[in-house]
Amino acid sequence: MIKITFPDNSVREYESGVTGLQIAESISQRLAQEVVAAGVNGETWDLSRPVTSDSAVKLYKFDDPEGKHAYWHSSAHLMAEALQELYPNVKFGIGPAIENGFYYDVDLGDIQLKESDLLAIEAKMMELTAQKEPIVRADISKNDALTLFGQRGEKYKTELISELTDGTITLYTQGNFTDLCRGPHLTNTGEIKAVKLLSIAGAYWRGDETRKMLTRIYGITFPKKKMLDEYLLLLEEAKKRDHRKIGRELELFMFSEMVGKGLPIWLPRGTQLRWRLENFLKKIQKRFDYEQVITPHIGNKQLYLTSGHWAKYGKDSFRPITTPEEGEEYLLKPMNCPHHCEIYKFKPRSYKDLPLRLAEFGTVYRYEQSGELHGLTRVRSFTQDDAHIFCRPDQIKEEFCKVMDIIFIIFKALNFENFEAQISLRDKENREKYIGLDENWEKAENAIIEACAEKGLPARVEYGEAAFYGPKLDFMVKDALGRRWQLGTIQVDYNLPERFGLEFTGEDNQKHRPVMLHRAPFGSMERFVAVLIEHTAGKFPLWLMPDQAVVLPISERFNDYAYETAKALNAQGVRTIVDDRDEKIGRKIRDNELKRIPYLLIVGEKEVENQYVAVRRQGEGDKGAMSVSDFVQKINAEIEKILAAY
Repeated sequence: MIKITFPDNSVREYESGVTGLQIAESISQRLAQEVVAAGVNGETWDLSRPVTSDSAVKLYKFDDPEGKHAYWHSSAHLMAEALQELYPNVKFGIGPAIENGFYYDVDLGDIQLKESDLLAIEAKMMELTAQKEPIVRADISKNDALTLFGQRGEKYKTELISELTDGTITLYTQGNFTDLCRGPHLTNTGEIKAVKLLSIAGAYWRGDETRKMLTRIYGITFPKKKMLDEYLLLLEEAKKRDHRKIGRELELFMFSEMVGKGLPIWLPRGTQLRWRLENFLKKIQKRFDYEQVITPHIGNKQLYLTSGHWAKYGKDSFRPITTPEEGEEYLLKPMNCPHHCEIYKFKPRSYKDLPLRLAEFGTVYRYEQSGELHGLTRVRSFTQDDAHIFCRPDQIKEEFCKVMDIIFIIFKALNFENFEAQISLRDKENREKYIGLDENWEKAENAIIEACAEKGLPARVEYGEAAFYGPKLDFMVKDALGRRWQLGTIQVDYNLPERFGLEFTGEDNQKHRPVMLHRAPFGSMERFVAVLIEHTAGKFPLWLMPDQAVVLPISERFNDYAYETAKALNAQGVRTIVDDRDEKIGRKIRDNELKRIPYLLIVGEKEVENQYVAVRRQGEGDKGAMSVSDFVQKINAEIEKILAAY
């Protein structure tokens, strides 16, 4: 008999070899119908995999992230099985579960797959689910795996296998399809009830532009058709909120092939919006004693060799810039942190000088592959709201709490009130891949956990997810459509202070090494604005709107008064434009509401005579007539009320 401990700390005894599904059945038949995977001692397992020793067990449904992963991973295999039936010569790359669904990279030879072909693949997938094929896991040796996939001509799989070691290789088989895979998976294909293949894209094998371009097929599945229907409606709404579409409509940003792929250009309205976001954060940072710095857009290659960024991110950087001086090379800045380390070293530091908080809206450059570029969310040039805090080990918790306060202020001010946090800690067993003393790691990890508890922030703990240089805390925000975005992050770093030889003189008059915290509440200005656009559908908070009001003259006779009104409003800080087109007023109202301008000010004969404006609020309708000065007072009071709390 073995003991199984559940999340509520209750314990039950089972015979050795019991499966996750059998454990679920022992609790209730309904649970057994809903569960899709099991967590065993922190790892996600197939429900059919036997548990042979005392273990901590969680049972995951589709609603759990681990459940979705197993469900969508199995769906990727189902799609691959369907492709094998329809295209017998297909060769397979990788087919992972992703945040929303799955994809598979495949080599179809000379066949060019079209969007219209997806319907036939969907139909074949549903035909296979009806057969309820068992999904069976098997361990295999490296030699046997190489032989099996080599005989089938699966060159991509054999390349992957060649990098694995014996004792770590598993196969999953369903029907006539066998794949190299770690799992976990569903017990059978019949659990997949609703299928939709979403799109086709190109993807270089292993992300290498020198390798073959494979066909990537994206899809999603659900255990109920109703859930799929709801998701497809969500996709339609997401298309309406696409930041690329709205950004073009509101004239916020653009891209130019002449300037270069992935290099965003901020237009006047977008620049103003971005400046307001930056100034908002600068104002908050000033309250928390940050010091603003500016560093160059390039740095000597030696700087990034010292920091380790060249070794780790060199392949993702732009190629080095050579100068006329022999042996001299520079890089477009991929990170701000090495520059900030040099600022720290500018003069000797004492324990009394710490914490030192250096902040910069620093533009950095990464060579993202062209196929991965996407609007403002994946670009080659972006500006981070970066800050680095140099502190003593005993100050980590306090600094974490202060950074969390800043992140909470930003999320609240921009209506990102649905968020969660993840604490990323070291692997419990394998400590070799981390640098720094165990004592310092324990202090840092405990400081993060205690800071979250102190702030009442529920946080998911993930072991093995820490960076090699320290633990971290990430914030995942849910937008208005329920999509998750990682925005804020706080990281502890023992690596760079060591590499750059950073020191401070302690109370004992001895030299000590500071700890470095990396912090970016927005993440990058580009990605944050993209998320904000899609979250608000372009209807930003009033204080952020590029245009807060538009004056609509009923006819051209009132254009002069419209421009006088706009001039008076702009002079008093209300961002106002005039729509003097020769259109009916109803058309002007509709068009400007589509532009998401919060206030529409209508002027005609009565308004000119009485020297006032007729006010309409976006989405609320008529607000009555008022003088220009009263309107200014109203809008400023509205903004003041919003920002006063921050």
